[in-house]
This record gives sequence, structure tokens and C-alpha cells, in this order.
Amino acid sequence: MKPKKDQAIDDILNQWPFDPMNVNVRMLESRQRTILQMRIDMGILQMEIEGRPDGYNPYGANSYYEFLKTQSEKSGDDEFELDEEHCLEIDREFVQFYHRRVCWLQLKEFQRAVRDADHTLSLMDFCKIHSPDEEWTFSHERYRPFVIYHRTQAAALGFMADEENVEDAEPEKAIEEINRGLQTLKSLFIEHEAEEQFEEDELVVRLIEFQNSIRENYDVGMTLMERLNKAIANEDYEKAARLRDEVDQKEAGDAGAGDAGAADDEA
Repeated sequence: MKPKKDQAIDDILNQWPFDPMNVNVRMLESRQRTILQMRIDMGILQMEIEGRPDGYNPYGANSYYEFLKTQSEKSGDDEFELDEEHCLEIDREFVQFYHRRVCWLQLKEFQRAVRDADHTLSLMDFCKIHSPDEEWTFSHERYRPFVIYHRTQAAALGFMADEENVEDAEPEKAIEEINRGLQTLKSLFIEHEAEEQFEEDELVVRLIEFQNSIRENYDVGMTLMERLNKAIANEDYEKAARLRDEVDQKEAGDAGAGDAGAADDEA
């Protein structure tokens, strides 16, 4: 079938030139829904903002990962093993969520970036358990540090304010998010018997530099959790108990504030 001449997207591409030095992303309204677009050198990637980026519901599930979880539960989790078709579809989903995660980071939609990173990490966990062979496992596990880095970066940035709302920043929470990410990365290095490479890893260095910049720009010393961990390491259990009470009180206060905010939203 011969394509119609007006199906070319030349006009759209000309109106939105490709910039090789930046991530070219935009959100726009189309047919009464919001879509996400990424400009690439040979065209445009268009993604849905909810569910799977391509808008497809594999076998009625919200994602291929959700479908696979259901299949593994039906067949007995210990018996389920990924076949070639599964692996191909998993790779497609990994790529889609990667593209959308990059878009969310560029648009400063940090909670959405965290959500998509969590999806990818959960799918990686599933693949590790049900993988057909070690080589295929490694082909995905080698990207785990990068996904953790993206998740940590997004989670921390979510607590930082823009230049117009500096007073809304929560630098201590951002620092703690980075600490959690660094600990997750360190556990991964230990698991793979590469702990000696941890401090020199590029992603680790970037996160530490990011954390140091937050401390410097917001004049933040040790956070409450860092002081607690230090007291435990020093076996100063009386001080640790006091700090633990402070942590619990602070978390209870944050939870209460969150509930109040949710009630205001509903109202």
C-alpha cells in the first residue's frame, strides 16, 4: 500500500530542531490526554505518562513485568523460568522505561523518575531470580548501579527547591536519600566482591559531590540519622537511644504533615 504524502512528519521535525548537546523533551496535550515526547536525531519518541510508555497493556496487564509476575505465581514461583520471548519483551520494557526516566529527570518530574526507576529495579530483581542463564543476567545487572544512581539523584532532587522557592528545600532529607543510595550501591559492590572499587566508582563520586554541594550551599552538618549511626558505631548506646527518639518523633511529625496535606488536597 502506497503511503499518503501528508503522512510525513517533516513539518513537526522542522518546528522542533534536534539539539545534540541536550536532552530534547516536552509534554503536551493531545486528544484530551497528556503525552511525553523526546526529540531524537531521526525523529520523535512519543510516550504515555502513565502505565507503560508505549501505552500497551500486555495481556491486559499494566506492564509486561506485571504480566510476568502473574504468570510466575500461577506456575509456582520457584518453577518459573524466562524463555526467549520473555527476554525479548523484557528488553523492550527496559528500554521504554529508561527513555521515560531520562525525560522525567530533564523535566524535573522527580517523583515520576523515582517511580519509573523503581519499576526497572523490580523488573531487574525478577529477571535475576528467573533468568535462563548467567550471561543474560549479567547483561542486565551491569546497568543496576546506573538505575540506582538515577533513582537516588531523582529522590534527592525531589527535596530540593527551585531558585524561586529556596525556603521550601529540605536539604537534610536530600542528604539522607543520597546516603540510602550510597548504601545500596555499596551493598551491591560487596555482593560482587568489588568493595575496594566502591569509593572510586564514577557514580559514587558523583553522588558524594552532589551531597557535599548540598551541605555547602545549605550549611548542613551531620544529619540526625548520621549522628545516630555514628553513636551506634561508637557504641554510645545512651546517646543512640536519645537520637532514635528524635528520629521517631521527626518521622511521626512528617507523617502527620503528609496526612494533613492529603486531607487538604481532598478538601
